[in-house]
Amino acid sequence: MVNFEYYTPTKVIFGKNAEEKTGELVKAQGCKKVLVHYGGNSAKRSGLLDRICKSLEKAGIDFVTLGGVVPNPHLGKVHEGIALCKKEGVDFILAVGGGSVIDSGKAIGYGVANEGEVWDFYAKTRVPKACLPIGAVLTIAAAGSEMSNSSVITNEDGWLKRGYNDDICRCRFAVMNPELTYTLPAYQTASGCVDIMMHTMERYFTKETDTALTDGIGEALIRTVMQSARILKENPENYDARAQVMWAGSLSHNGLTGCGTVGDWASHQLEHELGGMFDVAHGAGLAAVWGSWARYVYKEKPERFAQFAVNVMGVANDDSHPEKTALEGIKRMEEFYHAIDMPISIHELGVDLTEEQIQELAYKCSFMDKRTIGQFKVLNRQDIENIYRMAK
Repeated sequence: MVNFEYYTPTKVIFGKNAEEKTGELVKAQGCKKVLVHYGGNSAKRSGLLDRICKSLEKAGIDFVTLGGVVPNPHLGKVHEGIALCKKEGVDFILAVGGGSVIDSGKAIGYGVANEGEVWDFYAKTRVPKACLPIGAVLTIAAAGSEMSNSSVITNEDGWLKRGYNDDICRCRFAVMNPELTYTLPAYQTASGCVDIMMHTMERYFTKETDTALTDGIGEALIRTVMQSARILKENPENYDARAQVMWAGSLSHNGLTGCGTVGDWASHQLEHELGGMFDVAHGAGLAAVWGSWARYVYKEKPERFAQFAVNVMGVANDDSHPEKTALEGIKRMEEFYHAIDMPISIHELGVDLTEEQIQELAYKCSFMDKRTIGQFKVLNRQDIENIYRMAK
């Protein structure tokens, strides 16, 4: 187990009608004016946006609104939000939505609190010194951004999807009512479940040893999400399953399931380029590439994949054949993805890659051939091309 720091400052308000406390939570932050940031029309149609605004009014909080955040949130909307916040004197951001809205809010927070171009932080050419305080009312269980230090933005100039991690962007509070996720389309629910699982799986596939407690937490979380995903496919308004998934989303990406490990994150890097170029749903993109990544790297430490196969996927334990056990676990995970209508290839995403596109994806993923990705097996540009070919 490697040394680690575990920092989770976000206050969580979880359960039915939790959003009714939003006004008092914002008021406790001592802010003067709030940006209410949201996505499409669903927040309006459901009446949630009106309830949030009334809660702010009741608490005597002045606010402005900015909607229009899309999946794989765009830098252009971030620039719009920065300009609005500076014009209106906003000193707190309230993100009402899922990971895309929260990530966009974090980027706006960076842009308002620091001079210069906010994309510099995502391009890793500068480090922000501050971020406006942020709160979240969660409507989609997936990204875990409500408790993480992460933000991912897509730059329309070149369609580059890049992430930036810094504890200064962590939400002050997260309001979580599982009922707010009832109306999500089945595809979006399943995609979110995959994203949640992958946040733990990226941390789980490590070469570190003596991580039994962290392993057990991660294995239980993944099994729980898989069970809940199957329930929600048949009964999307099952409160208990929605609650399990929503809480798992937060725990999966707040650092808990990676304590003492060295995370891999190659699957996320591979998907980011697909998301940037083709605007695919993030979780679905992860499902499409994970099996190919796993088969490409598992021989680095087949015992780790065998442990996953036995403890998560229910494969019979066979210590004498760890590679066989590992491959069976990968196969069963892909069968699970199909069982909840998720893809296991890029073709099933609706994208038929050309050789030229494969090379472009790998070039961008390697930061124009200036970096490698992954820790379980370090992958160079050629490796990245090979995985995209396997996954196509």
